[in-house]
Amino acid sequence: MKERGIGCYIQYTLNDYEGDGPEPNLPPLAERIETFKSLVDALGPGSVVWRFDPLVITDKLGIDELLDKIAGVAEQLKGYAEKLVFSFADIGSYRKVGRNLETAGISYREWDEQSMVEFARRLSSLNRERWGSRLATCSEAIALEEFDVEHNRCIDPELIARLTGDPFLAAIGRDGGQRKLCGCALSKDIGAYNTCPHGCAYCYANTTPSSARATYLRHLNSPNLESII
Repeated sequence: MKERGIGCYIQYTLNDYEGDGPEPNLPPLAERIETFKSLVDALGPGSVVWRFDPLVITDKLGIDELLDKIAGVAEQLKGYAEKLVFSFADIGSYRKVGRNLETAGISYREWDEQSMVEFARRLSSLNRERWGSRLATCSEAIALEEFDVEHNRCIDPELIARLTGDPFLAAIGRDGGQRKLCGCALSKDIGAYNTCPHGCAYCYANTTPSSARATYLRHLNSPNLESII
């Protein structure tokens, strides 16, 4: 892309749920961190946005554990991640997600406003002391600006304008076809549901891990079918 003069950036989900069950088929964390750094080296600062997303509370993972995990990744991404985007897993809104977590043997609980505020307050404090990244939430109603947490725009016209050098792109308006709390700019989505084989139990884009795996295998067997993987 860079060689062809095409500006781009990547939303890179980099969670640390190793050994906790929600992400059974991902490469090791260390490998994923090195991939993140390689992408930044290739595309330039700001071109790779770190997402720890979603934040899942379970019988083994509370706020303390999640903050420790974020801190461990953030320390390794110093100088590479300008921004950290996160969201609080809203499992009740996606019945299939709750079902998939239960099938995976993961006992989860929902976030409430008090726990969201506590998490944001403590994350902001850690960030000021140690990393200095921008913090943002994705499609969250709760206002956390007092903790220096902004509402994110994943399709971000200001970032697009910065990376392309075209200031007029910063004026692209919000995409009215997205969820009410989504701040993304008008864009064309070319993705497809039920296609990712990683099997993450919290994923709302797959009906079940097995259905997505089946779609992926059909694509491997017939790559010329009209499908996007």
